[in-house]
Amino acid sequence: MTTSTPATEPAAAAPRDAAPHDEQPVRWLTEDQQRDWRAFRDGTALLLDALGRELDEQSGLSLGEYELLVRLSEAPDRTLRMSDLAGDLAHSRSRLTHTVARMERAGLVRRERATCDARGVNCVMTEQGWATLVAAAPGHVRSVRAHLVDALDADQLAALGAAMQTVVAHLRSPACDAARAADDDAAEAAGGSAA
Repeated sequence: MTTSTPATEPAAAAPRDAAPHDEQPVRWLTEDQQRDWRAFRDGTALLLDALGRELDEQSGLSLGEYELLVRLSEAPDRTLRMSDLAGDLAHSRSRLTHTVARMERAGLVRRERATCDARGVNCVMTEQGWATLVAAAPGHVRSVRAHLVDALDADQLAALGAAMQTVVAHLRSPACDAARAADDDAAEAAGGSAA
């Protein structure tokens, strides 16, 4: 830890109810780690802001809506269980339900009961949803290239991809999945919607 600045922002500190972490000494970030963390944080925020703004201007879709359509387009019959979509997109069930409801009103998707499981709900891409995705994809790919892929050399892009795959694997580990499920259950109990 440097003597002049904290190694991370107060908002990133562990929540008060995280007792096991409170008992362990804090491993403060080195100056290099702090620099890299902040570059990642700021770069990700700026990148997602630029991609989201350009996608919205070009197609009226949010990044979340676009990704949801992409996942459906890659699925058999352009259909996925809501629970599978939530996991793929790393969304809470309540957040996904709100997104799908908005897209359903716009005619991009529809929900229907799963035939093999009366409790399950499928999300199905409509023809309008497919046409919207096809129209949006070229502009979005140009934005991704301009702001990320072509801004890095091949080695940098490969290193970024490998690093983020490691982060994804960690955050999809059983322990992290259990914590997310507990958060979803708490949100549902407080009035959220099941997916």
